[in-house]
Amino acid sequence: MGGMFDSVSAVELVLVRHGESVGNVAREEAESANAEMITMSMRDPDVPLSPVGEEQARALGRWFATLPAAQRPDNAWCSPYLRARRTAQGALADLATPPPLVLDERLRDRELGILDLLTSTGVRTRFPEEAWRRQWLGKLYYRPPGGESWSDVALRIRSFLSDLDAQPAPRSGSGRHLIVAHDAVILLFRYVCERLDEKELFDLAREGSITNASVTRIVRDSPEGTWRTTVHNDHSHLERFGSRPTEHPGEVPTAHPGDVDAIHR
Repeated sequence: MGGMFDSVSAVELVLVRHGESVGNVAREEAESANAEMITMSMRDPDVPLSPVGEEQARALGRWFATLPAAQRPDNAWCSPYLRARRTAQGALADLATPPPLVLDERLRDRELGILDLLTSTGVRTRFPEEAWRRQWLGKLYYRPPGGESWSDVALRIRSFLSDLDAQPAPRSGSGRHLIVAHDAVILLFRYVCERLDEKELFDLAREGSITNASVTRIVRDSPEGTWRTTVHNDHSHLERFGSRPTEHPGEVPTAHPGDVDAIHR
């Protein structure tokens, strides 16, 4: 593939959140128990899918295989985190000629620094000053020590999209790219592509979390065109192909900076 503004320029992004992970389940259990810590024995990049998540990945693959050729991705990109890789592998498993899967660390989940593995209760109890800073600054700009803000992740996405526009992809085609990543990353793709402002981003986030193995499509009519979302957070394919949707918010967005009730991990 030549420059991204050739006949195979990127004109569609098919964004998929990873399937349910054991980390999603562990976090929900810890939050429900009002515990301070999430019980996990592995690094975030090594967290696997749960049995339900594996089932969701297989259902995703069966659905992809039923799509007309004109709707299937030509190229596939993925967060290097295990739960995303397993989902991407499942999504491509039933295709006769799947595109190569390329890992890109810019698609990884947001890094939480000293807040990693802490629940909402844990943040308030162990780092009250950080809870206040996040409340004051808002999630878009708050960066925990050793971690990232949402705007830091947006910079990663801008870099990824810039390279997508400038560098050859592994396989040519119609310009349709599968991207398997994480819930905040998918929201921030919309933020960057649609040029949303802070309020619009969090209005979107409050409509509901990105469900596991859901599909969001962002398209443009030409390389010079404006990106628009045609499908957001659709998980109807899961029940049609032998699984069920699950909703595990990776991060609960603050309503607005200064909202005293909006201190969440």
